[in-house]
Amino acid sequence: MKLAIGGDHAGFDYKQSIYQHLDSSGHDIQDFGTHDPSSVDYPDFAHPVASYVEANPDSLGILVCGSGNGVAMVANKHAGIRAALCWNEELAKLARQHNNANVLCIPARFVSPEMTRAMIDVFLSEPFEGGRHANRVGKISC
Repeated sequence: MKLAIGGDHAGFDYKQSIYQHLDSSGHDIQDFGTHDPSSVDYPDFAHPVASYVEANPDSLGILVCGSGNGVAMVANKHAGIRAALCWNEELAKLARQHNNANVLCIPARFVSPEMTRAMIDVFLSEPFEGGRHANRVGKISC
């Protein structure tokens, strides 16, 4: 699967761990940074991830920052993005099944590395259910 990942300084360690987890599973990963823990601005990494996912409809994105809110806000400015802020497996599952989310936003300061990996695995494996949810998802973009 094609994946785009990115995050700010607060999510740097998690992003590195996520990259290793995904790479060991054989995914095609585009890492949009940051590439060190120096203080940076999260939009500089969230916009490229969102743009990549928009340009590659068969891909998914993963963004990480301290609260997850900043990267989610930035990603959701892109018309083709449905970014979901998740902090447990059930939210990640429902984001895919009911909302056809294509970007998972992770709050590094509030979830464990183990929960992060579990959310990612669920997010990548769950299909969109369509049906009654498709009409709703179709109304999201402006």
